[in-house]
Amino acid sequence: MDIVNPLVSDYLLTHCTPADDLLRELAAETRQVTGDAAGMQVSPDEGRLLTMLARLAGARRAVEVGVFTGYSSICIARGLPDGGHVLACDVSEKWTSIARRYWKRAGLEERIELRIAPALDTLRALPAEPVLDLAFIDADKSNYPHYYEELVVRLRPGGLIILDNVLRGGNVADPAVQDGGTVAMRRLNDLIAGDGRVESVMLPVRDGVTLARRR
Repeated sequence: MDIVNPLVSDYLLTHCTPADDLLRELAAETRQVTGDAAGMQVSPDEGRLLTMLARLAGARRAVEVGVFTGYSSICIARGLPDGGHVLACDVSEKWTSIARRYWKRAGLEERIELRIAPALDTLRALPAEPVLDLAFIDADKSNYPHYYEELVVRLRPGGLIILDNVLRGGNVADPAVQDGGTVAMRRLNDLIAGDGRVESVMLPVRDGVTLARRR
């Protein structure tokens, strides 16, 4: 399914604040180095949305699950005030080595802490107190429900979880599609819609973005 008509998509990109030179260079290197995997990188408009949401939420403590080459980490970190902190979770030394270079060039290396380990292990090791301001989930889809559960209980009232790829190219709306990632996402979408701990909205941004705000 076309979640957004390609003509509308192009129009959207030309009517938001554009990415700066550093982000454009990172996107270009990601396409060159990672090939087909480059589709895992967030788009410029989604990156701009992450920065804006971090600022609007007044976030100081953020968690990112799924770093890839670091585009979204930069966008989140830029939305935090001085002294803000992003805990960035990933399992790939290869892709995050690119992220580290660009974090340094962006002047954000002190604001972003990278943990190379299974994200569930990292999240479960965090204090149980509800102190997180913002979390962004963009990693292996089958574990989204687990990431969500570990993060929502650690989110302060008014804190925000942002989940990417919640539409799976429209496949969540097609019951004939039964691959593991889509089934997990479909169940999570249903869970969040009925979760009394949060108020949520699903947006047709790129491959679908859900915002879940802790009550």
